[in-house]
Amino acid sequence: MTVLEAIKSRFSVRKYQTKPVEEHFIASILEAARFSQSAKNLQNWHFIVVRDATTRRCLMEAAKGQAFVAEAPVVIVCCGTHTEYVLSCGQYGYSLNVAIAMENMALVAHELGLGTCWVGSFYEDRVKECLGIPAEGIRVVGMLTLGYPAVSMPPKNRHPLESIVKYERW
Repeated sequence: MTVLEAIKSRFSVRKYQTKPVEEHFIASILEAARFSQSAKNLQNWHFIVVRDATTRRCLMEAAKGQAFVAEAPVVIVCCGTHTEYVLSCGQYGYSLNVAIAMENMALVAHELGLGTCWVGSFYEDRVKECLGIPAEGIRVVGMLTLGYPAVSMPPKNRHPLESIVKYERW
């Protein structure tokens, strides 16, 4: 599978099999995050791998009751550090760096036959409570559910390229 094929065929999985995810697969996925690019090479991320059912239920509640968060065999909570650093374009470096790492993890998971879903709808303070994350200096950017999909990919509906791309000027 090429990278473009992976991008085109990957989808957000919200229904998982109960089959556990092998440890060496989780290690490969985390390695993809570790080798992600980051602004100023800060590598300002931390990842919490959650397999415990009770903790996943706590994360589900923090994620506004999205049931698939608790049903996924693994949830990777993705956090940013060095939260004060702002790129010259005005964006916070940690959020972009963690997002890049999350997408790398999602693509490697897909290559391994696993499904993922980015979870961005959650109450950060409640996620921090579930996992004992410090209240200051660490930001929860997102959660990535992980497991074997129990469904196949639905058709993708994407805007035509010419409707989203400009050349040289707006």
